[in-house]
Amino acid sequence: MSELTGTTAPARPPAGRPPAPDPLAARLALLRSRVLRAVAERAAADPEAADDPLRGLYISDESALRLLDLPAGPLLPDPHEEEQAREIGAPARLAAVAAAFGLSAHDTDLLLVALAPDLDPRLERAYAYLNDDVSARRATTGLALRLCGSAQGSLQGRAALAPEGPLRSGGLLVVEDDGQPYASRPLRVPDRVTDHLLGRDTPPPGLARHLLGSSRAPGRVPAPLPDALTGVVTRLARAVTRPGLVYVRDRHGGPGPLVAESALHESEKGVLRVSLPSGADPEETGGLLRAALLEARLTGSGLVLEHAEALGDDPTAVRRAIEPLTALGVPVVLVGHRPWDARWAVALPLSLDCPTLREADRARLWRRELSAGDRGVAGTAGGVPEAAVTAVARYRLSPGQIRAAAEAACRRAVADGGEVEAGDLAAAARASAGGALGRFTRRVVPAVSWADLVLPEPTGSLVRDVAHRARHRDRVLGAWRMRPGGGRGQGVTALFSGPSGTGKTLAAEVVAAELGLELCVVDLAAVVDKYVGETQKHLDLVFQEAETVDAVLLFDEADAVFGRRSAGRDAQDRHANSETAYLLARLETFDGVAVLTTNLYAHLDPAFLRRFDVVAHFPAPGAQERRALWDRCLGGLPRAEDLDLDRLARGFDLPGGAIRCCAVTAAYGVAVTGGPVTTEDLLSAVRAEYAKLGRRYVEETETTGPRPGPGPAYRRRPGGG
Repeated sequence: MSELTGTTAPARPPAGRPPAPDPLAARLALLRSRVLRAVAERAAADPEAADDPLRGLYISDESALRLLDLPAGPLLPDPHEEEQAREIGAPARLAAVAAAFGLSAHDTDLLLVALAPDLDPRLERAYAYLNDDVSARRATTGLALRLCGSAQGSLQGRAALAPEGPLRSGGLLVVEDDGQPYASRPLRVPDRVTDHLLGRDTPPPGLARHLLGSSRAPGRVPAPLPDALTGVVTRLARAVTRPGLVYVRDRHGGPGPLVAESALHESEKGVLRVSLPSGADPEETGGLLRAALLEARLTGSGLVLEHAEALGDDPTAVRRAIEPLTALGVPVVLVGHRPWDARWAVALPLSLDCPTLREADRARLWRRELSAGDRGVAGTAGGVPEAAVTAVARYRLSPGQIRAAAEAACRRAVADGGEVEAGDLAAAARASAGGALGRFTRRVVPAVSWADLVLPEPTGSLVRDVAHRARHRDRVLGAWRMRPGGGRGQGVTALFSGPSGTGKTLAAEVVAAELGLELCVVDLAAVVDKYVGETQKHLDLVFQEAETVDAVLLFDEADAVFGRRSAGRDAQDRHANSETAYLLARLETFDGVAVLTTNLYAHLDPAFLRRFDVVAHFPAPGAQERRALWDRCLGGLPRAEDLDLDRLARGFDLPGGAIRCCAVTAAYGVAVTGGPVTTEDLLSAVRAEYAKLGRRYVEETETTGPRPGPGPAYRRRPGGG
């Protein structure tokens, strides 16, 4: 083991070639010589015995009388040591750190003095002797200044160790114990700085947990970028050639981080990508940012900070976190979804809007990732049907999410011992796109298809139109710009209205299944809050998360929050009107797919109707639709040969939801008896359904004819509810 650094000694060089000197070890050897001179100077004037075991723990009477005679001024320089220092030169990493942090020769000497006890344990006791305290084994402020030839009270020395100086503001040096007198405050070099000077470049655990990727090899990104991104990448690459902050506004799931990383590579810089944690304590976030800045400056990398919205909503807190990013000599790219707020920083950064990826761009990214040689499945892209790639390209995933989904699909194929199939891609894409929408929604994985939906033709066409719009919105609203201006989003919104049980919720699930997305049902009981302004905050969170996870958002019984605005006679009306006004504006900026259902069409505010892309009315099913519903709801249930579904369809005016309940009731009865389902079993289930609804059981026949109104299924009992 090396006596100086505590590391394993390098292999012996070949004979005839002298070993290469270690500049850092040589500089520390010169420092050790300087410390020995200081010890000798102190010992010559020290009245206490050098072998006193209690030395440094007490002050004797004789010592107290001679304390002021001890040497306290700067250690005089030694011309021989200075000449040796010039011959040795600065170690490569120390010189790079000095250049990156703007350190003077005096600052570099102070850093070496503070670093020395961590590399040479013998210097601990020497420092303790010079500090006259056996527990003070680090260099103190006064000792460091003295060893570097500065007086403790000199302006230059105090400026070098001031909080705004390059050593402390850059995170290279920590002055501890501010309660002590200035000259007695110990100095400490963070372990990450020590490791870097010794040649180790592993980020600390606190930073590694939030590190999404790092690259210290400058140069262009080997993977080609979509054409839509090259312009903003070129502009950003020119901006990051100078230190400072650049803000990239990106939509949820957009390519903003990839654009920032590509721009830094183009400007010949390494890249450090950090994800800011949501809901973290401000102190924790500040510590993470300081660690990220230190890592970026040590490695000569640019810094990409994702999820800027995690900094919070308080402008003062955001400004406190952002200000250090603008003061240090590191190019920093902050990626967020919100517009830049002028209150976040004194100096306005360059702000860029990142374009979203089109479906064709996402398809190319899928093919490229699936054909990568390190995915574990050779020739994968060629074995995947083009229809499957086109289908998963509909998911509005970022390039990073596409890369992760492709890796997951390939790992699944390797585990199954085969090629990547369409199901593997769909499952991986859904897992990448899906996410928790907090406590305000319930996630549903669609398990239905168009065959499960029985609707009259006009309504069925409108429901299919919702899926068509969601599938082609990138072309129509993006490439063709058919909804320009006004800050409008590229979302698709639909309103399904009609009586209960007519298939509105089922239709929303079928649309989600057609698009290959999850259905997120909003829990209105959790969204609506009695406190002023809280409902809007909850709804905004729901809309934001729905855009992030790329799911179909379902507001069931939407009239609870999308009701008509009133005249505003009291404060309660005004607050309700403000919620409705917020929803009107938020629907226009929404970038996802949202479906609203209601049984009370007349209760909706008319201003919402213009903002819906599709408005479909679900009527009560006729006899033909009821016949198809009975057949579909019975599914694989064993049926008797004389089962008369036409009688059930003609005789009982039931909606689809009630028919499904009757079929389930009959299925439980068949499970007990073990026989096939008969007409009588279904009639018994219909009677039970009528009793559950408090209705009078009457079967329609051709002789009696249809009755006016809603039909016998909804006729109230005399005196009943």
